[in-house]
Amino acid sequence: MTGARPILLAEDDAAIAEPLARALTREGHECVIAATGPEALDEVFSGDFGLLILDLGLPGIDGLEVCRRVRAQMPEMAVLMLTARTDEVDFVVGLDAGADDYVGKPFRLAELLARVRALMRRSSNVGDDEVLLDYGDIQLDARARRVIVRGEEMSLANREFDLLQFLMERPGQALARDEIMTQVWGSVDLRSSKTLDMHVSWIRRKIGDDQANRPKHIVTVRGVGFRFDP
Repeated sequence: MTGARPILLAEDDAAIAEPLARALTREGHECVIAATGPEALDEVFSGDFGLLILDLGLPGIDGLEVCRRVRAQMPEMAVLMLTARTDEVDFVVGLDAGADDYVGKPFRLAELLARVRALMRRSSNVGDDEVLLDYGDIQLDARARRVIVRGEEMSLANREFDLLQFLMERPGQALARDEIMTQVWGSVDLRSSKTLDMHVSWIRRKIGDDQANRPKHIVTVRGVGFRFDP
């Protein structure tokens, strides 16, 4: 994976951090470990990382606050959050803080590496794509990662943008849930399935699909998945 930006692994448990860093290195990634929240912030703001793998329970400054600060200053940074607490509230809070993906401990290494590959692909492509998708009341600029809805720029989290772009690039096609999750999240499991529904709901609100007097762009195809109607 020559030329790929390194990964910052913010994890205070050496029994997790060291084997995971070795696995990432075997995958071809350079990996830097930070053991505290302040150390993670220092590293991410002074380096050039393609991905931040972030433990929720970091000492000093917890993972949620680290994520919020990173997202505020570096909105393009891909963030994969790790947590031993996998209840619904923590899941929603983690995504709301700006995490692109969320993996519960204990995790399967193959599953986590699949998530990493998906996020790193997106990170390596930022700024390279010049696609402009224009469907009248909604425009998506892939290179600038901007979405304009009825003349107003919408603020979308990274994964929301990726999902909307995937749908908009295939207008009128009924896309299966598994296909969407594989292409956007890098894997198919119950967690990413729940994440897909949440992200679709958030995007619908942001682009106005939840308003009764406006045409719906993201349509649920029963028994299949979703379709983007221009």
